[in-house]
Amino acid sequence: MSFFPKIAFQYEVEEYLTKVFRNNELITALGTEEAENKYQSLLSHLSHPPAFTSVRVNTHLASVKHVKKLLFEEIQKQFKGLRVPVLEHPKLQDILLIPVIGPRQDLKQHASEVIVGAQCGYAVLRGAHVYVPGIVSISRFVKAGDLVSVYSDIEGKCKRGAKEFNGVKVFLGNGISELSRSEIFSSSGPLKGLGIRMIEPVYLSPSFDNVLPSYLFLQNLPSVVVSHILNPQPGEKILDMCAAPGGKTTHLATLMHDQGKVIAMDKIANKVKKIKQNAELLQLNCIKAFCYDGTKALSVEKREDKQEGPPFLPESFDRILLDAPCSGMGQRPNMSYSSTLKEVTSYQPLQRKLFTVAVKLLKPGGVLVYSTCTITLSENEEQVAWALKTFPCLQLHPQEPHIGGEGMKGAGLSLDELKLLQRFDPSAVTLQGMDINSLQDSREDDLISLANKDCIGFFIAKFIKSNSK
Repeated sequence: MSFFPKIAFQYEVEEYLTKVFRNNELITALGTEEAENKYQSLLSHLSHPPAFTSVRVNTHLASVKHVKKLLFEEIQKQFKGLRVPVLEHPKLQDILLIPVIGPRQDLKQHASEVIVGAQCGYAVLRGAHVYVPGIVSISRFVKAGDLVSVYSDIEGKCKRGAKEFNGVKVFLGNGISELSRSEIFSSSGPLKGLGIRMIEPVYLSPSFDNVLPSYLFLQNLPSVVVSHILNPQPGEKILDMCAAPGGKTTHLATLMHDQGKVIAMDKIANKVKKIKQNAELLQLNCIKAFCYDGTKALSVEKREDKQEGPPFLPESFDRILLDAPCSGMGQRPNMSYSSTLKEVTSYQPLQRKLFTVAVKLLKPGGVLVYSTCTITLSENEEQVAWALKTFPCLQLHPQEPHIGGEGMKGAGLSLDELKLLQRFDPSAVTLQGMDINSLQDSREDDLISLANKDCIGFFIAKFIKSNSK
């Protein structure tokens, strides 16, 4: 059941993806019709939010049971007594799942309109209110306290400050304006803070703005899986190569009981600041964050013994997470993907540079986990095929927990190799809405199964470096 239009790509990117999802290996295995149906289903899923909001509990500070109780009370408050369950995941015992109610198709659309940018719109579809910087346009004469309908400008064509917009827009729900139009577009400079408080969103998800901030980290389900697969142990030295904003970094530190070292790197200073803030908020002390380019993190010269930061000597780390910069096509919801084909194809060589450094920095017997939040073959299975050919010291290893599907055909990997990979493919389940009645009639096992499948698009590979040189 598709409520929004399928995700739109630039023409050359669409052509590229069509070839990826109609590759010969895939067509031979599935047949043309089934391969095409899966691809079209994927495009529909990408424009809709996942069926569940997942949050990771900071088990360093509180038990899952305690946080679950607090969260249930908070959601009841936000949803005015609506009894939406908070589920524990049987295989990921530090996350909680909240079903997303919607799409709600009976909402009345009001005369006063607010247009928000695409990124703000996607946040609203996942439970956020509208903050002033996200507002692009608002109807004339809107005052604080007015009821407004909120729309997303998915193509980015609305002019800031416009009084009306007749371009392509997608209805996100209704809210109450916290400010007047003149205050929002004040000549004294851009305001911050809450602009529209959403009261009738198309998709009903809890807002996590300042909700249990030391106890909860809002994180997509596959992103939580990654840290469990790396499985860091207390006392080890771990590298998170491309770490911002720090969700996986803080998860790794938590799994190690804050004992050992987690070195986090990112080459953008503001993002490194965010990692440090998250580590402080979650009260994790074993994290050291550095502003550094991961492609240059290997030292060829002897270091000072006391030097903590990069560059590092070869074979310095017990385990390495390379959650690589990628084209991000698995993120949901996304109704319009603006990157060019040149941008999309620029990630593979960068990922290979980072991967090469990671292999050299890893100790013999160590674990390397490679992950992306995208759907292409070139950034996922093709990278695995390249890695196995380029680095004889690496072996693919089974993943635990294995919740997603196997790898996608098309990169020349064997069936056994594909089974060792983990690809989260939203098209693996039928796109469906959820209302409060169907939710109450559902078995918990079925809801967990849906949460495992109807999430963002994501890819994970786990390698072990052999002891032999």
